[in-house]
Amino acid sequence: MLATPKKQKLRPLAWAISYPDVWKHRAKIRKINMEGVKPPYILLCNHNAFLDFKVTTAAIFPHRANYVVAIDGFTSPTKKGFASREGLLRTVGCICKRKFTNDAILVRQLGRVVRNGDIAVLYPEARYALCGTNAVLPESLGKLCKLLKVPVVSLIMHGHHVNSPVWNLGDRGVKPVESELTCLFTTEALAKASSEEVNRVINEAFQYDDFAWQRERGIRISYPKRAEGLHKVLYQCPHCKAENQMDSVGAELFCKSCGKRWEMDELGVLHARNGETEFSHIPDWYEWERANVRTEVETGTYSFSAPVRVMSLPNATGYVHIGDGTLTHNMDGFTVHGTGAYGDFEMVKPVSSLYSSHIELNYLGKYGDCVDLNTLEDSWYCYPQGCDFSIVKIALATEELYQHHMRNKKQD
Repeated sequence: MLATPKKQKLRPLAWAISYPDVWKHRAKIRKINMEGVKPPYILLCNHNAFLDFKVTTAAIFPHRANYVVAIDGFTSPTKKGFASREGLLRTVGCICKRKFTNDAILVRQLGRVVRNGDIAVLYPEARYALCGTNAVLPESLGKLCKLLKVPVVSLIMHGHHVNSPVWNLGDRGVKPVESELTCLFTTEALAKASSEEVNRVINEAFQYDDFAWQRERGIRISYPKRAEGLHKVLYQCPHCKAENQMDSVGAELFCKSCGKRWEMDELGVLHARNGETEFSHIPDWYEWERANVRTEVETGTYSFSAPVRVMSLPNATGYVHIGDGTLTHNMDGFTVHGTGAYGDFEMVKPVSSLYSSHIELNYLGKYGDCVDLNTLEDSWYCYPQGCDFSIVKIALATEELYQHHMRNKKQD
């Protein structure tokens, strides 16, 4: 995290890795208000799949860039464990960061990037979209842009989620994929705008919906297992309201509690096998779940506690099992405590410290779903064990708890 960002090298290698998939998916990149915009600038990209990085490389060709990358991206699984790829990633211009932390060093590193005359690339949603729609952005983004004093550009990509959703990774051959590279603020316009105005414009630019895009473009996905894994995101049955009883196989979702079933057609639309189709649009189902979590938060009844396996990632060399313990998430925030080979451990993250959280679905294919909690020095991957739970509900609750806290703070 402390290393000075390097000027990007091995650009031909990055192009060689990126362009085959860019061409395979017939990526269309439309430039808006980009006349005369040259590096340095800050580039804000939405985040749906690994294809994002490749299309970003094509969008800024042939210019040099530095990319903010989470620390787990610097660690590569191997047959015998893990290996660090930190040296390679830093050489190609990556800057290491821990997710959802306030990192003053990163701000200085980004300042160095723009002073070098390069592009500072950020994925401010800080995780793959769960259902192809925009995630919450940090409130500090406007201040960061004002501080860097260079043009602000957005790259909003479409089709990457439906091609490879986070709940069922793989390449479904979607083409063409589309994106818009848009200059949101010139240097002069940025100087005149307030941080709040910058945030408003960025948030408006980050409104997207991959399933709506797929339907509007008439892009059919015939992959027979296209719904498998979707129950990880759509964890609550809208028919009987049971939680953690949803499952999926092939192109179908179903509730193990009441037996209701839905089919996902080739355009990504849901149809009930019998009775009412409560939600045909996947993001609508997801937002209904959010509303239910919000009700729990507002009534003070939200709470989750479970035994967890805790894996630490102190650096890029690999994960360490520090022990087993208990994860509690409630109206006060997160608490993790336990004991292991290195003694007792504890991490406390109050509601006010996290506007969102990072989760993983079946992370690395080893221990299941997890939430990772970060300090500036360490990242703990917490895997609930021995219970029915939804890691997506935990993520939704983190956001709703923060918003509830902020509303109460304004009223005080």
